Amino acid sequence: MRDISYRVALGGIVSALCLTAMFLAGIMPMLYMLLPMIAGVLMMIIAVEVSTGWAWLTYISVGLLSLFITFDKEAALIFIMLFGHYPVLKFYIDRIKNGFLRRTAKFLIFNACVLAYFFVTVYLLGLDQMLEEFDEVGRYGGYIMLGLCNIIFVLYDINLNACCVIYRHRIMPRFRRKK
Repeated sequence: MRDISYRVALGGIVSALCLTAMFLAGIMPMLYMLLPMIAGVLMMIIAVEVSTGWAWLTYISVGLLSLFITFDKEAALIFIMLFGHYPVLKFYIDRIKNGFLRRTAKFLIFNACVLAYFFVTVYLLGLDQMLEEFDEVGRYGGYIMLGLCNIIFVLYDINLNACCVIYRHRIMPRFRRKK
């Protein structure tokens, strides 16, 4: 009984913190990319503490709620399509022993998500402003933006590893009872 209540309570707390970060993206629009990243890092706590299954459920609930009730829909899409699922998916990807294959899988998944985000934003939601911004940069604007996104992803992955280590070795032991 305590185990289920602990999982539900932790999922609710992490969901509330993620939704707070998503609300802040509507209040502080200059952080529309950073706050979904922070919300994604919070997803890692559920995967570490409970399981990846509960983390997927939390991701789905936060994604739907952020899409329906937050102000900044672009930040909600960034969370849903780029940074919300990756910390949970990372637990599966990190099981790949070969380093080259592991990095290749990470980049393939991320680039597929970036391209899906682009097509959803431009063609499904009709935000043609993104295409106009690429035209201002020139013929290679899309490739430059994809390269910058990959650099951001590498930094996010490195920081996610560091956050996981800090959480497991410094934060989590403080909340565990000594027997």
